[in-house]
Amino acid sequence: MMDRIAGPFVAVADTREDLLDAGLFPEEEESVARAVPKRRREYTTARACARQAMAKLGVPPVPILSGPRGEPRWPDRVVGSMTHCDGYRGAVVGWSSDVTAIGIDAEPNAPLPDQVLEAVSLEAERSWIAELTASRPETAWDRLLFSAKESVYKAWFPLTNKWLDFDNALITVDPEQGTFHARLLVPGPEVHGGPLTAFRGRWTVAEGIVLTAIVLTPPGSPPTGPPGS
Repeated sequence: MMDRIAGPFVAVADTREDLLDAGLFPEEEESVARAVPKRRREYTTARACARQAMAKLGVPPVPILSGPRGEPRWPDRVVGSMTHCDGYRGAVVGWSSDVTAIGIDAEPNAPLPDQVLEAVSLEAERSWIAELTASRPETAWDRLLFSAKESVYKAWFPLTNKWLDFDNALITVDPEQGTFHARLLVPGPEVHGGPLTAFRGRWTVAEGIVLTAIVLTPPGSPPTGPPGS
């Protein structure tokens, strides 16, 4: 499902079922030793997907531990992102020579709980959500906004090691093209020779799941494969 929007520069692995037989490395086991069963299933399956995706790059299985903000720590020269929600787990990875940042997210295609939209959105975003909800009710546009902001944060954090609040990026959506644009409302890092001011991403809705993906690549740079190849 995620491969529909992730693009050609990356490797994707996802599943609608838990992969509990995949197992964890001892260091990962320590991270979920006290976790409830649901969290353990999510953690295990997301990492199984990540290792499947890395295998497509030729990267051997390694532990994928979490940083202080919960961000995955990828092997040297690998960039990636993981996500999970009820009924879906997935990972996208790429070589750092090809990809600058990746952010993916999956959410159920259902309205956000009461009062959550007001907490995660700007007034301009609520305006287009209302318009699209009236004209295209088959998509939970508030949930799509939330997913897009999650993808923005996952792409942003490895570049900055800084928090990004929900109101620090203004999201607009193209319902025809299946794309979204995130204009940063705070100063961004230096990327590709200049300040990062926005992210562009893609979205889709499939099998009851809202999926969003950002794959930031160097301008005009074709995929080169593993560093040193």
